[in-house]
Amino acid sequence: MQSLSALPALGAHWQAADGVSRLVALVLLAMSVSSWVLILWRTWTLTRARRDLQRGLPLFWAAEALPAGRQAVLHMDREGLMVPLVDAALADSRPGSLAASGQIQAQLTRRLRDALHQVLGGLNRGQVVLATVGSTAPFIGLFGTVWGIYHALVSISTAGNFSLDKVAGPVGEALIMTAAGLAVAIPAVLAYNLFGKWVGACEAELEGFAHDLRELLATPAP
Repeated sequence: MQSLSALPALGAHWQAADGVSRLVALVLLAMSVSSWVLILWRTWTLTRARRDLQRGLPLFWAAEALPAGRQAVLHMDREGLMVPLVDAALADSRPGSLAASGQIQAQLTRRLRDALHQVLGGLNRGQVVLATVGSTAPFIGLFGTVWGIYHALVSISTAGNFSLDKVAGPVGEALIMTAAGLAVAIPAVLAYNLFGKWVGACEAELEGFAHDLRELLATPAP
């Protein structure tokens, strides 16, 4: 009920705001919506990626050969983390190209490195947006507060009725922008740090997997 009673006040504040204040509010709203969509999506995808790695790597190494290992993890690698590395290990460089002119170990290292970079790029999707929202939303909210206070003081001075009670209301409403900026930034920063930890754990697993694949194929069988 308290939140419903605040709706008329918010509507009156929106009507009294000028174009700049409304633009700041809309920018913060867009940043909040985009960050929460990313938070929900990334939580789902990274949770699946970690679970797939925990289940898939033991199954892969329990297979008899690389093709059998690829088939074992094909249907459980929902985020495409392990299969691209296995494909890179099984692939051959195109004859007559610079990639095929080096040693076999060098060709294998190059293919695995390129595949690993592509996989890690997919894991880091959305991190830049969260970092941008977390670092800029407080300053955007602060700008909205400063502009709102300036706009309120100009309106009060024009009306010629300058008193403390007349200033306190508009200034208090302008401070909402700072609170809104912090409310947008804090979840984005927390999610960025948490996802960075999850991505780091997946990256360590994938780097170890790529290293083991290279050692498996580069070392001749006894």
